[in-house]
Amino acid sequence: MRILMFIVFVSLVAAGPTGATVVDETAIDVQTREIAKTLRCTVCQTENLWESGAPLAHQMREVIRERLRQGQTPEEIRAYFLSRYGEYILMEPPKRGINWFIWIGPFLLLSLGGYLLYRELRRWVTPPPSEEGHPPPLDEASQKRIEQELRSRV
Repeated sequence: MRILMFIVFVSLVAAGPTGATVVDETAIDVQTREIAKTLRCTVCQTENLWESGAPLAHQMREVIRERLRQGQTPEEIRAYFLSRYGEYILMEPPKRGINWFIWIGPFLLLSLGGYLLYRELRRWVTPPPSEEGHPPPLDEASQKRIEQELRSRV
């Protein structure tokens, strides 16, 4: 039994450099995933490269992995894809220039819509005042209908 444990221990120690290579590959895979999540698939257009199943997305993930193996930084890789595909390739557009409308526009439209809804509901709830400041009197048909409804409820 001790001999078997010794053999397992020696084989694990001997496999040390190979284990380091596996760790490096895992680190490259993690970096590939993180970079691919920030880039848009040009085929699917609503998915990032990591989630897309398109063959082009697979090829682009391989390009990312290969550039990481060459020692390029994530910023350099993003710059490479940005130079080839433009800002469209980024899942999150940069917050500068005309892109501010993309970031601020929904909040402005929501605020404007809320204000218009508030103003319209307020107009529905408050009746228009008469000349004396009192609400206008009811006509005969409305008074009869109210009395009829009240009698039917009792």
